[in-house]
Amino acid sequence: MSDRAKAAVHARTKRFARVGEPMTPIAALDRQARHRPDGVAFAWQDQVWTYFKLGYEVERLAAALLGRGVKRGERVVLHMTNVPELVVAIYACFRIGAIAAPLYTRLKTPELRALLQRLRPAFYLGQAQFYPEIAAIDAAVLATKGRFVLGDIENELVQPWEHLYKITATTSRLHDPVADAPAVLLATSGTTGQPKFVTHTPATFAAGIELFGHLHLDSEHTVLNALPMIQVAGLLTLGACIRFGAPMALMQSFQPDAVLDAIARYRCSWMLGVPLMFAEMVATQRARARDVGSLSCCYSAGDVCPLDLQRAFAAVFGSPLSSLWGSTEALGFLHGLQVGPVTRIPPGAEVRLVDDSGAEMARGDVGEMLVRAPTVTPGYWIGPDQIEPLSVDGWFPTGDLMRRGDDDDELLFVARKKFLIIRGGSNISPIEVENVLQAHHAVRNAAVLGIPDDRLGQRVAAAVELVEGSDDDAIDDIMAHAKANLADYKVPERLKAVGEIPRTTLGKIDRRALLTMMSDA
Repeated sequence: MSDRAKAAVHARTKRFARVGEPMTPIAALDRQARHRPDGVAFAWQDQVWTYFKLGYEVERLAAALLGRGVKRGERVVLHMTNVPELVVAIYACFRIGAIAAPLYTRLKTPELRALLQRLRPAFYLGQAQFYPEIAAIDAAVLATKGRFVLGDIENELVQPWEHLYKITATTSRLHDPVADAPAVLLATSGTTGQPKFVTHTPATFAAGIELFGHLHLDSEHTVLNALPMIQVAGLLTLGACIRFGAPMALMQSFQPDAVLDAIARYRCSWMLGVPLMFAEMVATQRARARDVGSLSCCYSAGDVCPLDLQRAFAAVFGSPLSSLWGSTEALGFLHGLQVGPVTRIPPGAEVRLVDDSGAEMARGDVGEMLVRAPTVTPGYWIGPDQIEPLSVDGWFPTGDLMRRGDDDDELLFVARKKFLIIRGGSNISPIEVENVLQAHHAVRNAAVLGIPDDRLGQRVAAAVELVEGSDDDAIDDIMAHAKANLADYKVPERLKAVGEIPRTTLGKIDRRALLTMMSDA
């Protein structure tokens, strides 16, 4: 990492010291294993993992990785769903200073090859069902001696998980983790579609975890985690549970029936998810009610949470659903502790709203949000000891348009800057139009975007998923509803009913795929 990037991380960490004392992930696990060895770290299916068991397995895998030659700073690819071995592997990397590089399990061979060519990993830990997409990747990119998978597989170039432990080092400890060294690389799509690796260090990761304390997370809560831990929100939730000693019910994937059953079984009280997850939970609970009265703290992140969904969730579950804002680059940043679009700036963080020239916006005006906080990434990982800084003087441009609320620490999300629709010189927030469309009784979900137009620059287009049983007149009725509730220039000029709105692996609207879908309309 460059001296400039290190200095930026030190500065952010110093500012954060005013808020609390962040604890590195491995230090948090060590503390729990030492002081609460019999405490429940997580439950998975019918297994219960105590802190002692988790700490023991982390030490065991760390020693195995060292015994097989994995060095500090080398990349270890993690290609798994939410299974206990993923938890162990993440913390084993933290233990020895290797860089954990989780990859999406839905990627195909060409996508994985491109990522692996850039990572040049020392090791691959995966699951047998995903390995076929790896099998054809050349040994020059991913050494065959470093490929290990869970589950049964017939392939001479990969070894079963159990063989990891045939060679172990005498100790799993190199020395204390370097707070400012890369610890996790999180793949994220850039604006060009070329994936980038967002770097996080033990210091930035610890600072992001610490913010969960502002979300009332403590050892009195039991957490339901159905977010993939190969992505930032699920990974942070894992780290926060260990940091604050909150038992976690770990779901291998999100299935609404299984999630509701787990909430009832484990009396879960705290949950972080994306809007689509909560919408499916509402529909599933209405179809077959469970005893889920234990839920008391629920937070929606990853995309805009419609107000109607927040109200429906509260009505069905008797618990508020609040909004959060964060990004892979700025961990766990803005928190909302009330129903509605307002989020608040946490202690220790700084925010500016600026126009395209960098000038500060007046209260009530919309501007791009710049953030400076100890949770902000030092930059994109280019290669060993090569980090591309994302910020100027510590200020990270988020690409999100915000407006200040009544108080200085209140912010209201308006739109993603790159998704803002500019029609004939007028700015239109897709979120505003989506909220109007989703208020119609026949609309289950809506997605709005701008489609290119030679005369106006862009025109407004919308796709809607209709409620089951909607008749042929629904589209005309929805359009009439939009015209009655929106200024003329905001009304969709193209409205299409679709079976399913395309979404990313995080459950966000995939607006690139949607643009293709609407262009073919």
